[in-house]
Amino acid sequence: MPKILHFADAHIDMANYGRHDPQTGLPMRVMDFLKSLDEIVDAAISEKVDLVIFAGDAFKDRTPQPTFQREWGRRIMRLSRAEIPTLLLVGNHDLSPALGRAHALESFDTLEVPYVRVIDRPMLLRPAEFITNREAIPVQVIALPWVSRSGIMAALSSAPAQRADLGVVNPIADILQRNRSGSSLSSYYEELGERLIELVRLWLAEAIDPSLPVILTAHCSVQGATYGGERTVMLGNDLVLPGSLVKDPRLDYVALGHIHKPQNLNEGFHPPVIYPGSIERVDFGEAHDEKFFIIAQVERGKTEVEWRKLANLRPFVDRTIRLDGEDRELAQAGVTDRLRAALPSADLLAGAIVRLVIEYPRDWEASIDEAALREYAAEAFEFHLVKRPQIDARIRLPGDQAIGSLTPLELLDLYWKANHVDSQNLLELSRLAAQVISELNTTAGSR
Repeated sequence: MPKILHFADAHIDMANYGRHDPQTGLPMRVMDFLKSLDEIVDAAISEKVDLVIFAGDAFKDRTPQPTFQREWGRRIMRLSRAEIPTLLLVGNHDLSPALGRAHALESFDTLEVPYVRVIDRPMLLRPAEFITNREAIPVQVIALPWVSRSGIMAALSSAPAQRADLGVVNPIADILQRNRSGSSLSSYYEELGERLIELVRLWLAEAIDPSLPVILTAHCSVQGATYGGERTVMLGNDLVLPGSLVKDPRLDYVALGHIHKPQNLNEGFHPPVIYPGSIERVDFGEAHDEKFFIIAQVERGKTEVEWRKLANLRPFVDRTIRLDGEDRELAQAGVTDRLRAALPSADLLAGAIVRLVIEYPRDWEASIDEAALREYAAEAFEFHLVKRPQIDARIRLPGDQAIGSLTPLELLDLYWKANHVDSQNLLELSRLAAQVISELNTTAGSR
């Protein structure tokens, strides 16, 4: 029974918050991601898994800095030295859209790193391709990396033997030939998706050994999946697999990447269809998400899945408070205290990435003591104060009054208060308005 470790969406260079570590020179947020990656690699080695599947997106973009490539490489080399076969799928963030340009994981293929296989085109891997010093691993893997027009064209120009024996080269080649110019990207992905689905079904029907477990791994969206807060893909420009394909009972485990929200799309049934999610919280859209990797015992017709929660994630604290304009004088006296109370205690803020969003009447600006709030959150890793002053869109009348019952001066008074005219100007404006109205009434009465 093969034992696999599955993780995805490492994005180790997401240094979008914080500062640099003085000892390593790395952004401290990058170190957070690397700690999670170390935890995953440690588990793979200590538990002697038979296969590691990384389902795509090692970096935030296709041109990572050499320092970040070095840190990723150090972790993958640990798996290689431990003689653990490792599949690295190319994700959309790893791939260049231009034909002929290297993707972010290409160096592992170029250097022929032992036990590490980079998957940059659709392929079927059989047990003979997972040989260690012990023996071949009895598992078959259908692998679908992120597909692009240029990437599939490059794939079709290589590895002809694998395609020819399945008779699938012409359908995909025809799509690409027709879509070299003039067709919309969405129609391209739709038709390409159909052909890739045909390819997977053909492999399942004709190429797999029915006595051995089958894993499908893909970096893509699946119908019915719940997106996380990141929502980085664009509908219409994304390969979307149908739920019926990934839930095919001929599969024994489906290892997915691309969507950051952890989920099993076939809960309680076989096969497990799992997005483990990203390995660290990327932004405030994931503030409340736990992060995981998967250990799975894969057996034909039966798979046991264990969700492993990643420890020591940096906490995100996201709070929004709306200050009501009613009872203005009473509220303004303690507005900063109310804002502090919306946050956790100071000790729980230590080391956290914190965002406090305040919606408040515009004339409360002077009552918000920003310095006091920043002092309260001084131990936070990073503190974001987002101020959103509100302007009343309408004049609100007391519930027991109709507009026809109010005098012109009373209506003007409501208007000025709705626009937060300060009290000193309000008195002067009221005096001038009364004078103008009196003069108009006198003129009208003399006619």
